[in-house]
Amino acid sequence: MHVLIVKTSSMGDVLHTLPALTDAMQAIPGIRFDWVVEEGFAQIPSWHPAVDRVIPVAIRRWRKHWFGSEVREERFLFKRDVQSRQYDVVIDAQGLIKSAALVTRIAKGVKHGQDSRSAREPFASWWYDQRHEIDKRQHAVQRTRELFAKSLNYPLPETPGDYAIAQHFMREPSPNAGRYLVFLHATTRDEKHWPEAQWRELITQLDGCGLQIKLPWGAEHEHQRAQRLAAGFDYVDVLPKLTLEQVARTLAGAAAVVSVDTGLSHLTAALDRPNITLYGPTDPGLIGGYGKNQFVLKPVQGNRMADISPEEVLTQLRLLASLAPEKPS
Repeated sequence: MHVLIVKTSSMGDVLHTLPALTDAMQAIPGIRFDWVVEEGFAQIPSWHPAVDRVIPVAIRRWRKHWFGSEVREERFLFKRDVQSRQYDVVIDAQGLIKSAALVTRIAKGVKHGQDSRSAREPFASWWYDQRHEIDKRQHAVQRTRELFAKSLNYPLPETPGDYAIAQHFMREPSPNAGRYLVFLHATTRDEKHWPEAQWRELITQLDGCGLQIKLPWGAEHEHQRAQRLAAGFDYVDVLPKLTLEQVARTLAGAAAVVSVDTGLSHLTAALDRPNITLYGPTDPGLIGGYGKNQFVLKPVQGNRMADISPEEVLTQLRLLASLAPEKPS
């Protein structure tokens, strides 16, 4: 059986789809998947053992110059790629009008998706041949697992979901594996940032723990923040700019991770690494970290990130990473 998945973005949503593939792989011997995904996340599906082909799409970029000659050519080539195979099943796990109209609609195969009561955008269900009711009162990972089970006609497993990508990064273990922490300090919205003063206080309190601290970054303003956080600490490394695969490999070898609400926090969960995620104005609820050793810290009252103390983070971090006990004052 060959299945096309339509799940284009965001990073967290793409990662949350992986356990459903693992379920299907275990339930249906020989099943294989192709996956349409936004070009920026194209590396992620390739890490799963059941994925044959990744078909990048660039809806985010195309919409800026939709009728330009270069974009028209790219859209033509994309359509040709999608229609190059007759699929047994097409699963639209995105549930949005744009993905249903621009991708699912043109694919060859019986199209499955959520019904109008379940999809994020009800009108998306117009493009599906088979519509499934999916309970909204469950984590995004479980919702997608249920959609795949109903679309491919196998019983939904009762066991926790398995991303099945950690082994991709364990083939060549780093000699430094488990000897460092990773701090994911960068996120998209200002109110989701933990104040730099708190990051530096946490770093100060980790002096003598025996582990290096690694700071990845993407954009230049994140690079500058990383440099400010690392200033004066010889046990903190500002990493060079990395590809997503390189970031994943770095996370996979960490003893533990401290993160704000960002896509890389979901990647940490998918890699089964111990992770403390700091939440303020956003609610982890049904879209937070899913996996082993995932912990959430939120302010006791209100939603100010500044109300999460370095001491709270350190206490949890000592438990997760088996750090050396605190030095007597």
